[in-house]
Amino acid sequence: MNRLSQSSERAQFGQGVKDCLPTLLGYVGIGGAFGIVGSSAGLSPLEISLLSLLVYAGSAQFIICALLVVHTPVSVIIATTFIVNLRHFLMALTIAPAFADYSLKRNISIGALLTDETFGVAATKHAGQPKLNADWMTGLNLTAYLCWLLSSLAGAAIGQWIHNPDALGIDFALPAMFVALLILQLQHNRSKLTHYLAIMGYTVLFMLLYSYVVPSHLAVLLSTMTAATIGVMTSR
Repeated sequence: MNRLSQSSERAQFGQGVKDCLPTLLGYVGIGGAFGIVGSSAGLSPLEISLLSLLVYAGSAQFIICALLVVHTPVSVIIATTFIVNLRHFLMALTIAPAFADYSLKRNISIGALLTDETFGVAATKHAGQPKLNADWMTGLNLTAYLCWLLSSLAGAAIGQWIHNPDALGIDFALPAMFVALLILQLQHNRSKLTHYLAIMGYTVLFMLLYSYVVPSHLAVLLSTMTAATIGVMTSR
């Protein structure tokens, strides 16, 4: 029985690895770009790898590099990183019910490595089934985590020879990957297509409105929360 359980765990973990593969192009592109930008900002390969290991958030890591260049106080960098990453609370709350049968410790390990991309893959799978397997999610998360780290290190290694990172134009990879995840989500929920399109419209509308009164990173969070609330209240 124990052998069967271990075999099932390995199978679920392996499936998580496979399901992560389509998103790795974005990790390679953005992770490599971060390594290059970090190198141009004066960070050593060790510092770049520590940022990827401990922060593990692409947008926040790029912002940290930009703030370090202008000698921003550490307290401001920490506060900015916290605000930028507040969206992870929303993602974790959304996906948490799928792992309600697992222990708090297991849920913390899953949430600690949750990213926009792994959330997108998990949310698409969750749309077709109420519960998700923790071993599957671990395989998904660890694959993304290792790819991000290795891509960052590769970018740091070649960054010393690149003096103008903006000329590479590889920042297209992340938006392209999000578009692909959105298409997959819509394909699995065609019956709710009109509802989802309305939510996206609300998000854009509130983003424009909030941008007039708060900084853009807060506008993104507030518009997402507002549109999500409307989506829940109007869902059938």
